[in-house]
Amino acid sequence: MLNAKKIEEIAKQVTDALPPSLKNMANDFEDKTKTVLQRKLSQLDVVTREEFDVQTQVLIKTRSKIAALEARLVELEANKESNELEK
Repeated sequence: MLNAKKIEEIAKQVTDALPPSLKNMANDFEDKTKTVLQRKLSQLDVVTREEFDVQTQVLIKTRSKIAALEARLVELEANKESNELEK
């Protein structure tokens, strides 16, 4: 989910932009703005920065393991070929 603090900041900025005559409705407006923003943002197919960073680290580790396995496979194949030639 997206950062709730950021949503609150956006809602507050919108509320602060209201003329002084409408300040008595600011709290209700801010709450409704937050609710709408949270609902709409939750409908988006996005991940948080934290989730993205975690998945990036997983991908880096996975690529590293694949590279090590590929190198090991090449080594095993070379050993197999040299053993077959010795026979």
